[in-house]
Amino acid sequence: MKISASIYSDKKRLLSEVIEDLLQHQVDLLHVDCNDDVSVFEDIKLIRTICNIPVDLHIITDTPEKYYALLIETPVEYVTFQYEDLKSPLNIPDEVTGKLGIAVTTPTSVQIFEEYKNFDFILIMATIPGQSGGKFDTINFAKIREFRNSYPGKSIHVDGGVNAEVSFILRNMGVTSSVSGSYLFNAASIGNALMNLTQRAVESHFSVTDFMIPLNESPVINASDLSMETALKSIDTGKLGFTLVVNQEGKLDGLISNADIRKGLLKHLDDLNGIDPIQLLNQNPTCILDDATVLEMLQLIKKSRFPILYLPVLNKEGFAKGIVTFVNLIKGEL
Repeated sequence: MKISASIYSDKKRLLSEVIEDLLQHQVDLLHVDCNDDVSVFEDIKLIRTICNIPVDLHIITDTPEKYYALLIETPVEYVTFQYEDLKSPLNIPDEVTGKLGIAVTTPTSVQIFEEYKNFDFILIMATIPGQSGGKFDTINFAKIREFRNSYPGKSIHVDGGVNAEVSFILRNMGVTSSVSGSYLFNAASIGNALMNLTQRAVESHFSVTDFMIPLNESPVINASDLSMETALKSIDTGKLGFTLVVNQEGKLDGLISNADIRKGLLKHLDDLNGIDPIQLLNQNPTCILDDATVLEMLQLIKKSRFPILYLPVLNKEGFAKGIVTFVNLIKGEL
């Protein structure tokens, strides 16, 4: 996941000094907030004289057309318009280069992206736009999942309340880029903050239930319907490499993974029709409680004798609540 440094969050130094510092620490992107102020393009021109770090421009305006000529004259790599401030759909000229994004605040549904399906990404504002140091609203974890499911080919950017723990969760959810402002500049040093935003060991203020894939979005089969066919279909449609199996009450009976299917086929090559799907069921998978913290989850993974790609999530009574997968995190670390 790329870190986009919000350059106006440092109020104590000249902009040139801030940019030089970020350049030395090899930050991925420079986030420029434009609250209907065309003078930010003078700052972008200054940035171009100092470095070639990609510019991530976020424009909040009800008159976007006045920015088109400026974007053609001074191109940026990423430009985002705030959805809630627009009075009519955007009609951006083809001459505007760079990747296009639409930003939404927490109350706005990500389904507004239907109007902008030709855009490259969405920017989810997890705090109030322009408010520095705000707390990440956990409802945005669900919005990220919803957008990922609805628009799998599009990128997700997040702005607001991103600290070390939130950064870990966002990386695990497959977020492409996160904006960091007050957290980055209020740290002992930018280097320390960047290290924290990409580290694996984090403090815990969120629980697993805040960011897991809930049961109604997970591949799951009722034990009474279990067959080789239903298991294969659930794994295939779920696209996660496994399916949960629950009983009539909703308690977890176990899971069946691609590996379990493969092992079952190898054992019964002489009689594939005779495979009992119960024999494929892993009845004792490693699980995590829904109220466990991120730190407790990481400790559980580290104690495991084998790699963990997914964790069924249960409550204390053993009822299945959802899953946590680590596919996106693994991809992001490559």
